[in-house]
Amino acid sequence: MKAILALDQGTTSSRAIVFDRAGLPISVAQQEFRQIFPQPGWVEHDPEEIFATQRDVAARALAQAGLAASDVAAIGITNQRETTVLWDRASGRPLANAIVWQDRRTASRCDALRQAGHDEGIRSRTGLVLDAYFSGTKLAWLLEEVPGARARAERGELAFGTIDSWLAWRLTGGEAHVTDASNASRTLLFNIHDLEWDEELLAILRIPRSLLPRVAAAGEVVGTTRCEGLPAGLPIAGLAGDQQAALFGQACHRPGLAKNTYGTGCFLLMNTGERPSPSRNRLLTTVAWRRAQGAHYALEGSVFAGGAAVQWLRDGLGIIERSEDVGPLAASVPDSGGVHFVPALAGLGAPYWDPHARGTIVGLTRGATRAHLARATLEAIAFQSAELLAAMAADSGVALAELRVDGGATANDLLMQIQADLVGVPVVRPRVTETTALGAAYLAGLAVGFWSGEEEIAGLWARDRVFEPRIDRDLAESRLAEWRRAVERSRGWAAG
Repeated sequence: MKAILALDQGTTSSRAIVFDRAGLPISVAQQEFRQIFPQPGWVEHDPEEIFATQRDVAARALAQAGLAASDVAAIGITNQRETTVLWDRASGRPLANAIVWQDRRTASRCDALRQAGHDEGIRSRTGLVLDAYFSGTKLAWLLEEVPGARARAERGELAFGTIDSWLAWRLTGGEAHVTDASNASRTLLFNIHDLEWDEELLAILRIPRSLLPRVAAAGEVVGTTRCEGLPAGLPIAGLAGDQQAALFGQACHRPGLAKNTYGTGCFLLMNTGERPSPSRNRLLTTVAWRRAQGAHYALEGSVFAGGAAVQWLRDGLGIIERSEDVGPLAASVPDSGGVHFVPALAGLGAPYWDPHARGTIVGLTRGATRAHLARATLEAIAFQSAELLAAMAADSGVALAELRVDGGATANDLLMQIQADLVGVPVVRPRVTETTALGAAYLAGLAVGFWSGEEEIAGLWARDRVFEPRIDRDLAESRLAEWRRAVERSRGWAAG
């Protein structure tokens, strides 16, 4: 066996990466898919398109690497986490488009649940805030709004899953209806203390138990491939939500280690060990992974629009042709010229949790240019992440010595320098920045003995570049204060 195949199903594209024993990529294939916006605040994906693109890039990655099926030890799957799919068990066909994690259609349902007094009970059981971000209210919406769905669900004819479950089902020809604890812990339906689906939460949201997948360990063989377009019999041996996979891929295996992923959103996670750590600063307490040896937990701060803000500059405004053009454009000016962009394009995540916030640009003058807006966009990504880091330090009592970073946007040196300046600690970019896929590969490889254990994996992690802070803390704090003034302008807009 020469390699592990990692399937990285993200919010805007499906990727497949083949990794060797050194944890280095041999081949990569990627394909974007449609983003569907039926009305303001709604975001959908076509589940069939997600499966087709993921299957096709997997086949391409194997072909590019020149690998036969006998060369592949296992497949690991990592995924956009809270995106919700409801499908027919008999046909395997979805009843509707997937509702994406960014979708805000259930914000009013969350408000009603909060007013009914369910907020604290949900938080204590799940570690989550009551927000439309998570899967539970999305699934409840589908059961209410898709004709006949609730009756069919109660008869046991339907299946629910996040994207890991959907892919596992389709890849195994319907053999495996599974998820893992990292994805289950993002549904509002899973008790993170006993690591089981919670009957009281199911009752509150009126979710039939028969819809739910089995919760497997992160490194467990859950089935084998049995679908057109891929070799048959490849073991699917690791499932993990994308951010927890990145934490594992960054070798943050011990309490106190943290990483920040810069993707469609930005997600800062800190390993807090074998017991859940409640947050006093509106962060999430989530399952990092559950392996045969037990569960690890994490504190998480979630930013909804990171790379998505850059994509909006490209697709919504047309001021750049490619996402990678934002760096040179932003670097063409020394600062943002007083412009602040709050990219609340899908509301605000931690620490605000304001589904009614909307994107806001303030500080415009006649001298403002597209370059200033590009720079303000990069600064917004860094400002949001700096706020998460401050909240995490307050919660954990741990002042990080460094911030490990990953994701596509970490290739932007200007963004990484801005981030180091704002957080005041070195920002460390690893040699392999695709740590989401790498974490899924590691979990799958551990399940089948491709790697010996976490110690071997930690030894494979290596630095590429370290960005040291260049500004003093007083200046950084004044810039963060200006950012918070801009955030206040965006808050509650859609509720008014």
